[in-house]
Amino acid sequence: MNDFIAGIPKAELHLHIEGTLEPELLLTLAERNKIQLPYKSESDVKKAYQFADLQSFLDIYYQGASVLIEEQDFYDLTWAYLCKAHQENLQHVEIFFDPQTHTSRDIKFEVVINGITAALKQAEKQYHISSCLILCFLRHLPEAEAFNTLNQALFYKDQIIAVGLDSSEKGNPPEKFVNVFEQARKAGFLTVAHAGEEGPADYIWQALNLLKVSRIDHGIRCDEDKSLMKKLATDQVPLTLCPLSNVKLRVFNTMAEHNFKKLLDANLCVTVNSDDPAYFGGYITANMQAIATSFNLNKQHIYQLTKNAFNASFAGEERKQVLLQSLHDYMSLHC
Repeated sequence: MNDFIAGIPKAELHLHIEGTLEPELLLTLAERNKIQLPYKSESDVKKAYQFADLQSFLDIYYQGASVLIEEQDFYDLTWAYLCKAHQENLQHVEIFFDPQTHTSRDIKFEVVINGITAALKQAEKQYHISSCLILCFLRHLPEAEAFNTLNQALFYKDQIIAVGLDSSEKGNPPEKFVNVFEQARKAGFLTVAHAGEEGPADYIWQALNLLKVSRIDHGIRCDEDKSLMKKLATDQVPLTLCPLSNVKLRVFNTMAEHNFKKLLDANLCVTVNSDDPAYFGGYITANMQAIATSFNLNKQHIYQLTKNAFNASFAGEERKQVLLQSLHDYMSLHC
């Protein structure tokens, strides 16, 4: 089963590019940009990756992002992830980036997006990996700052397919960002949002009804509301689950306690993703292998999860058909 999962064509829909900053690259960029960090070695960095909750992770995450200064840094970060994606047979990736994390440090928006998109273009050319870029607003900041970021993003509409919402969920409900999401939709962006990870099921309702999102990122607390479960199943609203992340951040104490299988069995459009893999100990293959082991999944389950991801992606219809055909061909060979 592990070999089957490793080889199957995949798509990833929930991946924070800043969360792919591996300790080795973190230290390399810190040295290159003369940034002082409280770590002397890769092992020191890894020791810091023990989290009690989402906020304890975010504190480390933002500290790590401080080493990203130049366009080349963002290219190197993104390219390192894409090389890993190629090794894991990812055919399509949808990448979140947090411009406010960088513009707040006086890094220009164009520096961030130019570095990221240069790597995405290189991966399409070299590895035939298609991609979409999603701008996330930081929900712990005021909506006015999100508007400022959206205004900058309008200059790069051809490179950004959607806007999302991430960072500290508790106390920062989706309704806080209704106006900026409405403006983003009017400008032609699709919308997604993190909801129902640490926040309640009501945040998922808000994301659907107020932000008009196409997908829910995480969404694991949907099972607290039977009517919400029914709606998600009926409308086939995609959920971008991140199992290893949920365990690492103590949303669930163990993988066996995760409600992944419950959501899958309820006919929800579940997908598997890696979130911030450098911090949470596993890329997409490791996430799929972990749930396969914990829930005794078979090849048909893995097929369905992969098909869900291809269908839920923002790839064009022609590209989706290519992706689905690659999945069909793989299943024909291995089943």
